[in-house]
Amino acid sequence: MVAGTLSTLAPLGALTALVSGCSGSGSGTDAAQTAGLEKRLRHEATEQSLDLLARYDATADAHSGLADLLRPLRAATMRHAEMLSGQDDGKGGHGRNGNGGGKGGDGGPGTGKNGKHRKRRVPGDEKAALTELGDAERRTARARTAALVKAPPETARLLASLAAAGAAHAYLLGADGKDGGS
Repeated sequence: MVAGTLSTLAPLGALTALVSGCSGSGSGTDAAQTAGLEKRLRHEATEQSLDLLARYDATADAHSGLADLLRPLRAATMRHAEMLSGQDDGKGGHGRNGNGGGKGGDGGPGTGKNGKHRKRRVPGDEKAALTELGDAERRTARARTAALVKAPPETARLLASLAAAGAAHAYLLGADGKDGGS
């Protein structure tokens, strides 16, 4: 009976060795897939931050009276873009040029690769402009929250922090909680 049981278990031992052998060689592939996913998620989040920067710039340009109110939120958004794109030097500076207060046209993170982040239409009414900006922050926060499910742990933590910051920005801008409600 013992011999019969051992002969039945022998193929399972071979199967276990085969499966563990497969998973060992696949770990390099898994690591490459994870790295690719992380790169794609960070790129998407960087583009979202660049889009928000363009919105902040357009709103400040259209309504100069809002510039002081928007400046700290824009600076935080620029910092987010820098962290996501790898431009963050870890020294508390604002990217390569050391200029945290410049607009997107200074060659920093606010400049889109093909200029797609430069022009935005802004409502003529200041309150509507703030609401639209807040709605954009809220949509971005939702997109980042949705990306958490597929993100590797470190990227998920970063996206969660940025989503929380975006939700706080939306609150400070007075967004009414309805996307496109302005």
